[in-house]
Amino acid sequence: MARPRAARRRARWATSAALVVATAASFGGGLGLQIRNRLTGVPRVADLDSVLTPLDDASGVENYLLVGSDTREGADPSDPDFAGIGTEADTTGRRSDTLMVLRYDRVAQTVATMSLPRDLWVDIAGERGSDRINSAYNDGPSTLVLTVQQNLGLPIHHYLEVNFQGFKRIVDSVGGVELCFLAAARDTHTGLLVEDPGCFNFDGVRSLQYARSRYYEQWIDDEWHIDGTADLGRISRQQTFIRAALARAIDSTTANPFRVSGVVDASVASLLVDPSLDLAQMAQQLRPAASGALVSYPLPVRPTEIRGKSVLELRAEEALPLLAYFQGGGPAPV
Repeated sequence: MARPRAARRRARWATSAALVVATAASFGGGLGLQIRNRLTGVPRVADLDSVLTPLDDASGVENYLLVGSDTREGADPSDPDFAGIGTEADTTGRRSDTLMVLRYDRVAQTVATMSLPRDLWVDIAGERGSDRINSAYNDGPSTLVLTVQQNLGLPIHHYLEVNFQGFKRIVDSVGGVELCFLAAARDTHTGLLVEDPGCFNFDGVRSLQYARSRYYEQWIDDEWHIDGTADLGRISRQQTFIRAALARAIDSTTANPFRVSGVVDASVASLLVDPSLDLAQMAQQLRPAASGALVSYPLPVRPTEIRGKSVLELRAEEALPLLAYFQGGGPAPV
């Protein structure tokens, strides 16, 4: 079998990083006040206050829009994956490369997530017409929040974003993430290369190669087999990564509470949030997820082609129970 020994590395996915940060930051014992004070230094998006949904005590639901941005801002030419990321001049515009809604039930204290495929076809807020949902971010976080709320009928109460460079720093600050493979795997587009089955500790760069993979292949019966599910397969791998990252955040900060300081420093330098988001409070809310009680739901979609673009359409009728749950008006889907 001829396997590539080297490949271009590209960094992307970051939504799980937000979960790792929030969970890891909830530890630290006597460092709690110091950590809370440092978390207040996270940059805020001022104009989000006018578009976010006010909390409704009657529903008991608090929804966070978690965003992985593909901005090239801050890319360092000395980074090992710089050739794959490129500079701001190499990639025009901005896209939200990963979207996820995190639902916290303030009564039951449970956590659930719903991934929104980047290729979901929607009406972009602001009378810009229809396009893939990830393009809404090109007009800014406010347009993205409005697009999610208007197309899915979901209340969005908070916003949390992390970019390429931030994700790598955060993963490295918890000592990497362990991922297991039943077969050799690769993605020649992201640079992912796992030459043998087994479990491996992935640093920030390799974690991004794995979690952003849309052309994932496995070496089975002496040949490469591509996973044809594209964005949907990537979402499944991202959910696997979230669980692994949460476990590592818990293990690393419990074994060494002083590591929390490094995680928080990486977070403050990497995150962008709405004006009212309390990261320390969010960390407390995510404790159930850290213990393994995290339920992830896929959004029902169907592949289609619109205006020459391969996109995903919402299966509206099938999605109703799931959307009602995230709206706070229905039970958990079974």
